[in-house]
Amino acid sequence: MKQNYEKPIIKKLQTGLMNKFSRSPAYARKVRAEIDGVTIDDLVARHGSPLFVYSERTLRQKHRQMHTAFSTRYPNVVMGWSYKTNYLGAICAIMHQQGSIAEVVSAMEYQKARAYGIPGEKIIFNGPHKSLAALEIAVREGAMINVDHLDEIYDLEQIAQRFKRQIHIGIRLNLDSGIHPQWSRFGFNLETGQALEAVKRIKQGGKLILNGLHCHIGTFIMETSAYARQIEKMVGFAYEVEQAFGFSMEYLDIGGGFPSKSRLKGVYLPPEVALPSVDEFAETITHALSKALRPGDFPKLILESGRALVDEAGYLISTVVASKRLADGTRAYVADAGVNLLFTAYWYKFNIEMDREVGGINEHSIVYGPLCMNIDVTDEGVPLPPLTRGTRLIFSPVGAYSQTQSMQFIEYRPACVLIGEHGQVDLIREPEDLSDITRRERLPERLVNGGK
Repeated sequence: MKQNYEKPIIKKLQTGLMNKFSRSPAYARKVRAEIDGVTIDDLVARHGSPLFVYSERTLRQKHRQMHTAFSTRYPNVVMGWSYKTNYLGAICAIMHQQGSIAEVVSAMEYQKARAYGIPGEKIIFNGPHKSLAALEIAVREGAMINVDHLDEIYDLEQIAQRFKRQIHIGIRLNLDSGIHPQWSRFGFNLETGQALEAVKRIKQGGKLILNGLHCHIGTFIMETSAYARQIEKMVGFAYEVEQAFGFSMEYLDIGGGFPSKSRLKGVYLPPEVALPSVDEFAETITHALSKALRPGDFPKLILESGRALVDEAGYLISTVVASKRLADGTRAYVADAGVNLLFTAYWYKFNIEMDREVGGINEHSIVYGPLCMNIDVTDEGVPLPPLTRGTRLIFSPVGAYSQTQSMQFIEYRPACVLIGEHGQVDLIREPEDLSDITRRERLPERLVNGGK
């Protein structure tokens, strides 16, 4: 077949010299022909491209690994699956089968958990926006409510008065754990005395009973010592509250924030080197608990992990639809998946693999998505050989937040499949079509057929 002519360019090539972290990009090759024994060709043939693929084996393995790491070191551990990380029904069902309760941050997520059969008493209700109606439902159904601000205290007191009973609640703290920037937007600040004032207000109201503390110090935390400082401060505050107001803390909810094997932009070491293991996090946290708690005290330790459980179970298969040279000579590829599906590309550098061996010298290439927006870039400099149309690019890990943050912008959202532990492939979300975009729209009669 006659090849298309391409004007030659002159670019400096890096040869096989070693660099500080890896082999020369001129020789790097990343190929993935299958996921959990199912070929990329078969997945695309059956479900199209782009396509989200999840590994059930990895999901269950990650959950068991984390639960074991903590429960073998502390006797009272509760896992709360973070719905905002990925609320596909099949993913949530697996997490609940593994023993997690639900952690939600909105009325929508609360409704999702209830629709999946999770009773209210097995739901942790967090977040800065809980309407009066949503709070009333959560109270009636026995959910664990962690208060974010004073207005929620007022709302809950109003509900308690209407229900003619006291309501058990937790409050969210924000504190200095050594992580910067500090997450000070949510909850009551500990160091300024704001949290203590909130507890005082709860006590004076007489309608609410404080029985738990919640604190989430941030996301993708790479320092185990931050959790040790968090634990020390939370336990110290719990005992201060007990002494001053008589409230006894039944649980300490330390949020999530544990990292996955994603690679943050600007971090040069690979995740396997840069990140602590789940056992290191568990050892640091439980050791801090044993030092801070009084002998015989074992409040529930609640973990709201999301990313560390699901991220590495997720892949996105995409297809190269075009290649081009930019004005400066840089090789660029257009794929059928972009930041509409991988919003997290703004923070993370994904592992990008090809579905086949491709010959030729690698070039630092840009991978664009299909959107008519200049910001639709999934990688600004990945070493790739000359790729032809139809080559599949597999992005990973993308199990965390890619699904919940995906957009109906310009393109439909694609199908999602789950590969079972025995190799079965289940469609867990159908690909969208025009009806998903328009079914909530209403066209005034005077505008039908262009108003004719």
